[in-house]
Amino acid sequence: MQYTTQMDAARKGIITGEMEAAAKKEQMDVQELMALMAKGQVIIPCNKKHTSLEPNAIGSMLRTKINVNLGISRDCKDMDIEIEKVSHAVKMGAESIMDLSSYGDTRTFRRRLTKECPAMIGTVPIYDAVVYYHKPLKEITSRQWLDIVRMHAEDGVDFMTIHCGINKETAGRFKRNKRLTNIVSRGGSIIFAWMEMTGQENPFYEHYDEILEICREYDITMSLGDACRPGCIRDASDISQIQELITLGELTKRAWEKDVQVMVEGPGHMPLDQIAANMKIQQTLCQGAPFYVLGPLVTDIAPGYDHITAAIGGAIAAAYGASFLCYVTPAEHLRLPSLDDVKEGIMASRIAAHAADIAKGVRGAADWDNKMSAARKKLDWEEMFRLCLDPEKAKRFRAEAKPEKEDTCSMCGNFCAVKNMNRILEGEIVNIYDE
Repeated sequence: MQYTTQMDAARKGIITGEMEAAAKKEQMDVQELMALMAKGQVIIPCNKKHTSLEPNAIGSMLRTKINVNLGISRDCKDMDIEIEKVSHAVKMGAESIMDLSSYGDTRTFRRRLTKECPAMIGTVPIYDAVVYYHKPLKEITSRQWLDIVRMHAEDGVDFMTIHCGINKETAGRFKRNKRLTNIVSRGGSIIFAWMEMTGQENPFYEHYDEILEICREYDITMSLGDACRPGCIRDASDISQIQELITLGELTKRAWEKDVQVMVEGPGHMPLDQIAANMKIQQTLCQGAPFYVLGPLVTDIAPGYDHITAAIGGAIAAAYGASFLCYVTPAEHLRLPSLDDVKEGIMASRIAAHAADIAKGVRGAADWDNKMSAARKKLDWEEMFRLCLDPEKAKRFRAEAKPEKEDTCSMCGNFCAVKNMNRILEGEIVNIYDE
């Protein structure tokens, strides 16, 4: 092979099959895509061992992609149910699945994903280390943390969240600057606790170059984890969050020096008025590396509706430069999501992503809406169903309240503005009450 990673290929002017497939989806010239990849502003996460992958590109100037978090936990350990959720997520348009399994035979589940799933697969090795070694956190060694990273690479995952930005310096600043909700990142809390108990430096930071070599070998994208992401709106944009982001900017440059693809993870909980500024800060510090955000959730008071709070924040974040939205379900902060929760979360995220794509002027984004509007003007219900994000739900809603006249709906009936405007402009008489 003439290249090691997709970034290496782009810098050498080599067009890969993955680039061609991704460029076609984005309706752009492959040379244009390749130039952005060479600069690190676009990535195609694609482990060489993930042979079932259908490649997608991630970047702020491309269609906003969404990720779905799934996985086995101690309280919900049925692997088949989680696989069913994966299947539904892919059918509903998710481009990525993150396996956050924290119990049981995680490796079998992970390998099944990379064997069968066409979506990008991401993992968080720090979770798996705790499960795999099955011993007190303090007794896990630096070498063992790194060995799990290699295991995930060998299993075919396309990107890994590595919490390497919270080093001793960042942790010290966090302790000096008290937060309302402390650290809410699972991985961040685990590595912070390990550092506190052992007195050692974060092994993912200390041995970062070794991790990059693993990523280069398998062409894994580094997803630089935000251990200090804000867990409530009061903690947003605080010293700990920004300090870690500065460190992640430095680590981004070091990854690019080894041709390793990078995306940077971001908040978290954040008030509406801070989102745009945060996107700009990230783009500046990380030189345009794709930004992967959880939400942001714009209020803390809506358990059961956090797919909505996240969609509001996600739409704004993506409009101002975020590339990748991690879905949030109605079950966020409450429980492992059910299949229905997964669907609601995906639809909310897809709406947010598409709304942002229209705002950014992404190629072809508004064409979809224009086709829907044309179908509405014609009162072509079958075409409307075909074009909508969730045809099943749209058909069910209409069937549950069947109108007297098939060309209208039960809301307006003879008062339908669309129907009456079509008729009056065609020279017909509109009576409304007499019809």
